[in-house]
Amino acid sequence: MKLRDSILHQKVPSGHVALWWLGQNGWILKSPGGKVITLDPYLTNACKAVGAAVGLNFDRLVPPPLAPRDLAGLVDAYVMTHGHEDHLDPETLRPYRAAGGQGPFVAPPETCEKLRKLAVPDAEIQMIWPNKEFPCGDITVRGTFAIPFGNDDMTHMGFVVKIKGGPVIYFTGDTRYHEVLASCVAPHQPEVLVTVINPFANLDPGQAARLAKDIGAKVVIPCHHDLFPDNSLSPRLLRTNLIALGIGERYRELQHGNLYLYPENKKTMGRGKTR
Repeated sequence: MKLRDSILHQKVPSGHVALWWLGQNGWILKSPGGKVITLDPYLTNACKAVGAAVGLNFDRLVPPPLAPRDLAGLVDAYVMTHGHEDHLDPETLRPYRAAGGQGPFVAPPETCEKLRKLAVPDAEIQMIWPNKEFPCGDITVRGTFAIPFGNDDMTHMGFVVKIKGGPVIYFTGDTRYHEVLASCVAPHQPEVLVTVINPFANLDPGQAARLAKDIGAKVVIPCHHDLFPDNSLSPRLLRTNLIALGIGERYRELQHGNLYLYPENKKTMGRGKTR
């Protein structure tokens, strides 16, 4: 069965959330109420040219688990942390819209500007910022603090996603480390931390482990380490750092396109978790 069909047919029990990793910082979330959102879907190889322009190899290492058009008729909201091409990918967005995919496109200010330049109508754009909430049925997306890579996009964000009657998930988005990350997020008591890790400009594995401990996350999932030869590393380095902090059992390593259901049970422990 195609991943799109699997997501459409997946029933999510009350008090749970279903997650599918699309690679890089791309995600699909589905709620018990049947709402589906996508976060930062990068489903092409558009960054190959971006990397080549600065002498870096950003040729993707694995194919995308979904085609951009597969998002049309599947997702109820298209959410972005910022406007870099591996988060707002024009080559994912255009086929999605050409196949009938619509907003709301939920994004911080500079990303909203890029959406307008890509001919997305204002009526479909929903601007968000730290502490601003966007409701989508039984899912609430709340913007939170992040530190940008550079001055080309100064409105990077993370998201705290709350499932009504269920868990809270914190997606760091692209960010450097700062104590404010934990102080902003810990009051929301996220059970799941989805953290970027990569060799430059973002959280490294040690910083991500420290953040996990500071916010009290029960499960820690790495991402953004997997696609580009010149910006990748072993996610097991996060596990090593979690073990050093005495919380190694919280580590989960997901596979692209595999269902991960949280809270875990005996039936789901082996489906999304690989190690």
